[in-house]
Amino acid sequence: MQQVLVQPGDRITPGMVVAILDDTDQRLAVAEARARLAQARSELARLEVGTRQEIIAQRQAEVRAAQAREQEAQDNSDRTRSLVNTGALSRRELVEAESRTDAARGERMQAQAELAEATAGPTREEIDAQRANVAAAESALNQAELALQRTRIRAVSSGVIQTRQVSSGDLVESGDEIATKVNGTQLDVFLEVPESLSGSVRAGMPVELTARALPNWRDRTTLTGIVPSADTASRRQRVRVRLSNPPANLLPGMAVQAQLQLPSNTPSFVVPRDALTRRENRWLVFTVADGKARQLEVELVADMGEKMAIANPQLSQGQAIVVRGGDGLKDGAVVKVDS
Repeated sequence: MQQVLVQPGDRITPGMVVAILDDTDQRLAVAEARARLAQARSELARLEVGTRQEIIAQRQAEVRAAQAREQEAQDNSDRTRSLVNTGALSRRELVEAESRTDAARGERMQAQAELAEATAGPTREEIDAQRANVAAAESALNQAELALQRTRIRAVSSGVIQTRQVSSGDLVESGDEIATKVNGTQLDVFLEVPESLSGSVRAGMPVELTARALPNWRDRTTLTGIVPSADTASRRQRVRVRLSNPPANLLPGMAVQAQLQLPSNTPSFVVPRDALTRRENRWLVFTVADGKARQLEVELVADMGEKMAIANPQLSQGQAIVVRGGDGLKDGAVVKVDS
């Protein structure tokens, strides 16, 4: 990691660079790809224009020089042959002279072929092949520039940085977390509903949200989604509410309560929060009969802040329950009923 540009608490916007990876290799690859593309375009331009006249003139001069060398070699070979016939020179010298003549003839033929190629100019196939080379070089440059761009880590949405996982100089790999962002425009609130009501909740039902940490905040919205599973310990089903533009001081992890109006065949009763005791993932109340506390497991229907809605077939209207001190009670303990 070359540089991290954000700190916890910073607000980011879409497209903002939050971190920069080491880009030495990527910059070198871009420079090389640009050089190859420039060379390919230059060669294509040369082919499309055709052979320049000065090059043709040069090839013609080379042909004339090769012809002169060939003629000189041929004349020398003829003289050597005459001297060999008179016995003045050995046959080996004739073989060498003829060999030089053949070499000069080959140079002349090569010069004539190069002149013919320059005069004819490039073929359509050669131009098309070079255009394909230019397209390949352009694609290679685009890929190199894309790799360079990917060394800039950009935010895809707005929000606030919550935590930062890396620092400058750290080794990071593909998929490693750099920072955690909290969406500033949307917030998902997950609520739990009792098991008896899990089949009654539907997405789109109206719900009213409150939070203990924000006594002046209240939001009327609707259920966004239903999680198709229940917690194995509490047997409660989770539902989701998506808030758009939530208050800035409503932070992830805060407790949120909800009121949801649902038809229910199970009678429920509203009791003070202090009347409920939680033991081993069970909600309990203590009823009073003959001056003694009787433990009764209940189902939590709704959390309404200071009041709680509970349900149990053994509860009845006007039944006496313990409203204070239930945490220290045991089943069968003697209790005093206030008149």
